[in-house]
Amino acid sequence: MNTHTAVAPDYKAIKTKQNAAWGSGDYAVIGNTLQIVGEQLAEALDMPPPSSVLDVAAGNSNATLAFARRWHQVTSTDYVQSLLESGKRRALADGFKVDYRLADAEDLPFDDGSFDAVVSTFGVMFAPNQSRAAEELARVCRSGGKIGMANWTPDSFIGRLFKVLGSFVAPPPGVMSPANWGDEKWLRQAFGETAAEMDIARRDFVFRYQSPKHFVDVFRTWYGPVHKAFATLDAEKGRALEGAIIELVREFDVAADGTMAVPSAYLEVSITKR
Repeated sequence: MNTHTAVAPDYKAIKTKQNAAWGSGDYAVIGNTLQIVGEQLAEALDMPPPSSVLDVAAGNSNATLAFARRWHQVTSTDYVQSLLESGKRRALADGFKVDYRLADAEDLPFDDGSFDAVVSTFGVMFAPNQSRAAEELARVCRSGGKIGMANWTPDSFIGRLFKVLGSFVAPPPGVMSPANWGDEKWLRQAFGETAAEMDIARRDFVFRYQSPKHFVDVFRTWYGPVHKAFATLDAEKGRALEGAIIELVREFDVAADGTMAVPSAYLEVSITKR
């Protein structure tokens, strides 16, 4: 009789590779187009200023700047130094005083209940140890405070893009899809014990590009995971991946003039902590 023992993922090794992926290209080129999501999340949480806000896996600081614009005291964190530096430049240009800290979403360097709000837009969902990351968001948020997130859904354009990439470059064994964070059932399981209230709204962000080919060119050049995927493939498989992405774009595209307008669903989440 054969028995199989599940091997726990090597999260440290996975995060080292993720760090290199997100540090490649220049995520700010992509992230800057998503600014409206941070603004909408800040409005949805409706925190009284000046609240203390922690942005986790902040990327290029979209949510950070949205909350800073509303006179909150923001601490912005990421585990990729180059992304923090990009965020610092944006905050400086806009005249905001933000505390930037290098930090792992699965091991936040803050005391329990340190913040009035803990937020993340398309960031913490990429942490490989998902349950641990969820626990950390809840831990550093005070009782009565809010946890706010924007997470791509599994059936969205970006959720489907993850699957396309995975069909060409297999993810590490045992690591769950980032799109779990866009599954309402999973969110209620992950945060149910700590949530006094949970409001979840389904929204769309529209990716607008000059053409489907332009989208592929931008993402393969600047978006770390796509950049790394193409870098690992030979020329023939690279062309196949490009074709698969363009086919996916055409499935979602609502533009009728040769440009690209692709709605991608995400969940806007507001959790009030017990």
